[in-house]
Amino acid sequence: MIETKSVIKKVSTNEGELQILHPISFEVKPGESVAVVGASGSGKSTLLGLLAGLDEVSSGHIFLDGEPLHTMDEEARARLRGEKVGFIFQSFMLVQSLTALENIMLPAEIAGLKDAKKRAQKIIEQVGLDHRAHHFPNQLSGGEQQRVAIARAFITQPKILFADEPTGNLDSANSEKVEDLLFALNKDSDTTLVLVTHDSKLADKCDRQLTMNAGELTEHGAQLKVVSGE
Repeated sequence: MIETKSVIKKVSTNEGELQILHPISFEVKPGESVAVVGASGSGKSTLLGLLAGLDEVSSGHIFLDGEPLHTMDEEARARLRGEKVGFIFQSFMLVQSLTALENIMLPAEIAGLKDAKKRAQKIIEQVGLDHRAHHFPNQLSGGEQQRVAIARAFITQPKILFADEPTGNLDSANSEKVEDLLFALNKDSDTTLVLVTHDSKLADKCDRQLTMNAGELTEHGAQLKVVSGE
């Protein structure tokens, strides 16, 4: 479902060129759940952004569901994201002028799905917020906002879901609720899940754990499945 080959990311700074990611190669199978863990500044979110097509690689190859993301311009990457990718942000990223139901509907409407409202009504019930459907984000708790964000990410039934610190802004009780919901929906949808997290409990629920350290990626455990430094 996801394949990277010798992916490198560099950025220009006042001090010169900075290499954020060193050559990274790994695969994620369809339906697999993978956690990327590591210290702040290690390159986890940068990698996630590249995999989701939110940024461009400096060199190397990324294939999403067989499509060469690394050769696409922003318009083509946006099309691919709309067709196959869902994304959950740590800061929720809800549209403040839209209700919870309208926020959930938005990706389906953009994708031109005629049953957007019906889908939204179904999934808002699944996340336990049908009684809050007509509330705006500033009327919802952090945990409720993240549940809306998760519902929004799943509404188009994406093949691949990326989550960047999905419980990072939540207390322990809400974190547990969001984690359970995320994996329940992921299982029901047979979605491939890749998430970045500092939460060891959340990472332990995934099929695999990858560790990012200073831009290099390794497999958690004795048997390496990831090849870095090619």
